[in-house]
Amino acid sequence: MLEKTIEINNKEVKFKSSATIPRLYRIKFKRDIFKDLSKLEKSFKGSESEFEIEDLEIFENVAYIMAYHADNKIPATIEDWLDQFEMFSIYEILPEILELWGTNMMTDIESKKNFKKVAGK
Repeated sequence: MLEKTIEINNKEVKFKSSATIPRLYRIKFKRDIFKDLSKLEKSFKGSESEFEIEDLEIFENVAYIMAYHADNKIPATIEDWLDQFEMFSIYEILPEILELWGTNMMTDIESKKNFKKVAGK
């Protein structure tokens, strides 16, 4: 489990990534976070133009679920959560979220490798 605080519109917002995130995301949005983040990362790395509407929705959903996981005082709906911010740039926040997700995934992979060594597999 990893946490990161990101400043959005002069407001400190905590985000958390853990093994619970895919489940929370699937329950809340009925979507696969692995597929969504893969699409979002491809759009971000190859974006010479604007993000598509679907990319923006995925970004908002992922940011919301990670913030919700970090702070149980977050509003129960994504709309209420987004309402507390003025406009903010996806280009500033998305790299932070992708880094948090990527670091969490690397931690999980290393844990599995170390378990296999200890278990003698």
